[in-house]
Amino acid sequence: MHRMPQNLSSPASRSPGEADLLKGIRHYENFPVASVLCLPRLRPAIAAIYWFARTADDIADEGDATPSARLSDLAAYRSDLMAVASGRPFSPRWAAVFERLGPTITQFSLPVNLLTDLLSAFEQDVVKQRYANEAELLDYCRRSANPVGRLLLHLYGIEDARSLRQSDCICTALQLINFWQDLSVDITRGRIYLPADARQAHGVEEAQLLALESNLNTINLIAYCSRSGRATMLKGSQLAKDVPGRAGWELRLVVQGGLRILDKIEALNFNTLQQRPKLNAWDVMVMGWRALFM
Repeated sequence: MHRMPQNLSSPASRSPGEADLLKGIRHYENFPVASVLCLPRLRPAIAAIYWFARTADDIADEGDATPSARLSDLAAYRSDLMAVASGRPFSPRWAAVFERLGPTITQFSLPVNLLTDLLSAFEQDVVKQRYANEAELLDYCRRSANPVGRLLLHLYGIEDARSLRQSDCICTALQLINFWQDLSVDITRGRIYLPADARQAHGVEEAQLLALESNLNTINLIAYCSRSGRATMLKGSQLAKDVPGRAGWELRLVVQGGLRILDKIEALNFNTLQQRPKLNAWDVMVMGWRALFM
């Protein structure tokens, strides 16, 4: 998965809770739950899911462990998930995570396959740093981002196929937007999410990206990818207007947040190889205004 908050200590030593969820969501863009608009009765469940994903993401990304050690830890984490999902004892290593997640799975009949999809994306992050084409990237998004939206809709009791497809569009767009805003960070960590076929079509060499070289070709490539992300977001945005109550308002803000980041990328002339866009207080006001009049 794509980086989660770095301001928290080792997840294995912390007790995941609602307060941590609401303040720790700061950097995990494709987990659209950080809002007081969440129904209070659902916040513990959302916190449990969040900390499950957050901890697995840290296993895949944080520290200086070798790839083989990361994969071994993720396999152990997966074993604990399957144990708690079937009511069997789990190891004490991540007890703070699974003590919360177990009752949530039972209470809400969470689809465990969505949780294992997330784990498969974390495992892929350990071993795969390049994507040949858009299809490969979208398959990654299907497992790294889309399960989050589907899990949240499940908590709200929304299960129809149309809503799920729209949720997938929103979550995929959030993941893609996260990629395009974080190019300067990801590339320095060895990961290039810009698909190879799109790079070739725009005349961009991998060496140019590794050097964070900004030129007309790289700008055109990032512009192309950003516009594709916007189209995907707009394709799913109707869901925010169809979902009733507080969940719908939260989703409106999620959609507008993603679109506003794309506005900021465009304002930088798509030069995110050298500068990462950031939202400020004015942007939040713009998002709220746009959400109100969606």
